[in-house]
Amino acid sequence: MNILVSNDDGIDSPGIFALVKTLKEIGEVTVVAPLKEQSAVGHAITMQVPLRVIKYHKNGEFFGYAVDGTPADCVKMGIKNIMKTPPDIVISGINNGSNTAINIIYSGTVSAAREAAIMDIPSIAISLTSHAATDFNFAAKVAKMLAQEIAGKELPVGTLLNVNVPDIPEDQIAGILLTRQGKSKWDDMYEQRKDPYGRDYYWLTGNLKEVDIEMETDQAAIKKNYISVTPIHFDLTDYKTFDMMKNWNIERLFDAKKN
Repeated sequence: MNILVSNDDGIDSPGIFALVKTLKEIGEVTVVAPLKEQSAVGHAITMQVPLRVIKYHKNGEFFGYAVDGTPADCVKMGIKNIMKTPPDIVISGINNGSNTAINIIYSGTVSAAREAAIMDIPSIAISLTSHAATDFNFAAKVAKMLAQEIAGKELPVGTLLNVNVPDIPEDQIAGILLTRQGKSKWDDMYEQRKDPYGRDYYWLTGNLKEVDIEMETDQAAIKKNYISVTPIHFDLTDYKTFDMMKNWNIERLFDAKKN
């Protein structure tokens, strides 16, 4: 397999190192990742400033390409400028912290995989459900397993898999579930604080309001120690409301304006 790997925690993160090491067992791996951490940047792309790409070495060996841009920038750059042929699959991660429910919208990890999906390339975003994770090896094995599964099947064009792995020992994993995006969301605010000079600054803080109890949702699944695999796509149309609004006959509004 020809595999492109990216992330949002930065090219020096332990998660991407574990992922690349494991994926090399099944294919040729190209790494194109942000030079610095880009968590929660969503699907931002760089337009007003030039991007720079440097060859990055780890432990004295060439590891990949570091881009001073966003995760979506990295995937674009990797596919269009760095790789000689398009990858068979793009895998983004392994992220520090879960990307479930509302977090999917903010996630740079998911956005890197979504950018690949926009470019009609199968992709996976994989996250470990702890910000203090130290062992990424099992999550890397999950990514490898799913990459091989995708190779034998076909994802619909524009769809990616969002995967969350509980940060617990492998023998405590309850299983793997096909899930849908949950509805849990953050109750957050910018807390006002003072710096040592008495000046105000603000720090985002808050708690996740967990409302998902059905095991078919990603957040509920990981709470029960299951790996969640959620197929998502970038078509944001609310089709139920679209059908309902057909009865509104909004076309008449423009006709009324002309009259």
